Amino acid sequence: MRTRKHIRLRNFDYSSQAWYFITICTKNRKHTLGKIEDGKMHLSAIGEQAYLYWNKIPQHFPHIELGEFIIMPNHIHGIIDIVHPHHSQVRSSHDLPHPEEKEKKHGASQQNNIAMQTNQFGKTIAGSLSAIIGQFKSSLTRWSRKNGHEDFAWQGRFHDHIIRNEGAFQRISDYIKNNPANWHKNKFSTQ
Repeated sequence: MRTRKHIRLRNFDYSSQAWYFITICTKNRKHTLGKIEDGKMHLSAIGEQAYLYWNKIPQHFPHIELGEFIIMPNHIHGIIDIVHPHHSQVRSSHDLPHPEEKEKKHGASQQNNIAMQTNQFGKTIAGSLSAIIGQFKSSLTRWSRKNGHEDFAWQGRFHDHIIRNEGAFQRISDYIKNNPANWHKNKFSTQ
């Protein structure tokens, strides 16, 4: 039996308040979401649906807010902000707490055992980052299959990075915005 490398930060509560930089890739990095021409992204039908579904995430998970995001030919980059349910105002990078404040405020939740993200049977906990991304991926896959794109699929996993301060938030936001212009540098840009 193949052993899978654990890619999530151990002992981190992925349902806790934090900013997460997410990358979701299509299976085999197939260019099914659109194409880049002259440094601009042009969405395919699946890409357009991905755009709509991504923007609807807060309707299904009211405890989150979306930051910068981009749909690329074979992947999606986005920032997801998990906030407390009673904390619903629009936030920007200027609203980020100082790193020490965030650590004080969330230090206990970051030390919680990994069991908080999964129950005793290994099921994903509602409202966690995995639940959010899982619902997005499965919704778009269902739409694709219903609409004649039977070969559309995602990679089984997604990549996340916990954004810990305002500087990192701004660098990642800029990276996302500039992704189409830098596509030619991506080793998966040709197919």
